[in-house]
Amino acid sequence: MKYAYPCQITLHEGNEFVVSFPDVPGALTAANDRDEALELAEDVLSTVLAGYVKLRRPIPVPGPVADGQEIVAVDPVTAAKLDLHSALRDQGITKRALAERLGLSDTTVGRLTDPRHRSHISLVTKALRAVGRTLVVESGTLTRQRSRQS
Repeated sequence: MKYAYPCQITLHEGNEFVVSFPDVPGALTAANDRDEALELAEDVLSTVLAGYVKLRRPIPVPGPVADGQEIVAVDPVTAAKLDLHSALRDQGITKRALAERLGLSDTTVGRLTDPRHRSHISLVTKALRAVGRTLVVESGTLTRQRSRQS
């Protein structure tokens, strides 16, 4: 799945740009500058999606982009961790079972599945392979997509 979500940018009174994500309830931010609002949107999107992982909820599927919307993507490591969470959830695999498959400690696997914890991408992709998934990184144009550089 692509972890790039359409967002709506609305100019409110007082020149405040409010960014919301129709597919991710609770992901909302604002700033006095449109570019700053979009930068903050990347952070709030990652933070709210990390909350889905913590609560063991399914990750929302991004809907189509409507006219006037922009796309905001999470960084590749976060995307890989979100996909790992989804795979574990969909397949009913526990973190302990994944730790056994990988020969790693429960603590290490806990960090691999936590989008807020920094992990090396090679270890996250190894975990993805252990559950039958692979990571594909794709770039897009900045006119319709914005993504964090990593």
